[in-house]
Amino acid sequence: MFTVEEACLIVIDVQGKLANIVNESETIISNIAKLVQSMKVLNVPVIWMEQNPSRLGGTKSEIAQYMTGKPIEKMDFNGCLNDDVQAAIKESGRTKFLITGIETHICIYQTARALKSQGYEVEVVVDAVSSRTKENKEIGITKMQSLGILPTSTEMILYELLQTGEHEKFKEILKLVK
Repeated sequence: MFTVEEACLIVIDVQGKLANIVNESETIISNIAKLVQSMKVLNVPVIWMEQNPSRLGGTKSEIAQYMTGKPIEKMDFNGCLNDDVQAAIKESGRTKFLITGIETHICIYQTARALKSQGYEVEVVVDAVSSRTKENKEIGITKMQSLGILPTSTEMILYELLQTGEHEKFKEILKLVK
């Protein structure tokens, strides 16, 4: 079970033209924006990565507007190979990671696999990840599941983090979800 005290959201490579051409791009971008806003409300840290931004462009404004600080620039598909990402993971003090972004079968898969191999609990937010094709998304999710990386959804994880309708932030989160 994920809690606000243990969780951290990782947003991977939702950038430029690629973000516009992935399968169900509008839904993915909208759900990631909801997750980022919700994490702010719940005081859950967010680690934000960009793959080669000088070539691919920056994070979509629909998401970037809710971020604080700067994204971690990387060249490796596996974000965990980046020293700044590793430092952010350690600095977060968290043990459970929620993975969102693109592309599911490349950077999402490789980063989630690495986090899992480092002993962290990892879940992939399936309605907040995508690839250019539906098939590649499905392959990435299937491979992650075979490693014990469980699927979740935007609403499912937000309600799991809240645990109760009596949570002091429930109404704020409800406005973001609906």
